[in-house]
Amino acid sequence: MTGAIHRPDRPDPLDDDLGWMLGIVFRGYVRAAEHTLTDFPGGPRGYQLLTAAINGPSRNQGAIAEELGLDRTVLTYLIDDLERPGFVARRADPADRRNRLIDVTDAGRAAWEQRRSALRKVESHLLGSLAPADAATLRTLLQQVACSAQAVDPLRDLCEVVAQVQPTPAPTTSRTGAAPGRGGRTTAPRARRRDTD
Repeated sequence: MTGAIHRPDRPDPLDDDLGWMLGIVFRGYVRAAEHTLTDFPGGPRGYQLLTAAINGPSRNQGAIAEELGLDRTVLTYLIDDLERPGFVARRADPADRRNRLIDVTDAGRAAWEQRRSALRKVESHLLGSLAPADAATLRTLLQQVACSAQAVDPLRDLCEVVAQVQPTPAPTTSRTGAAPGRGGRTTAPRARRRDTD
């Protein structure tokens, strides 16, 4: 509840707002996870990258970037962070030597298992108000929703996603005749090129 006084006859509208609920849970999880992963290479993102790479056959950087919704440049830096302590290793893809596969090392697996155990405690604390069966049901339902959302709209480019959900402002001109450019900046009209002989 968001208010100090509970009024069953007049519930707080926020209590039924999905965005508010997800935001509260997400912020609580992020604060605790960041504390748990404060000295982990790459922080929470580094941990998620390791999680994505740890199960199954080696995968290339592009596939992991798409699954995590990360820009490939950001992913490269995260892999660098994990490679320094020896948690992952890059190797050429035999099927396409232009691609690099990510292998998790024994040290990376051990670090991941240790942090996974700590994060499970964080999750248990966060879901502590639920009975164990309800917590398991919530996990299953969230997994279904997340996988469905990812399949329908994979987060390949977060800037593109933001642009799609923001309303497009109507073009306006200033007193100087400059039209707004990208990001709301004004750009002066281009002068016509004169043909010279």
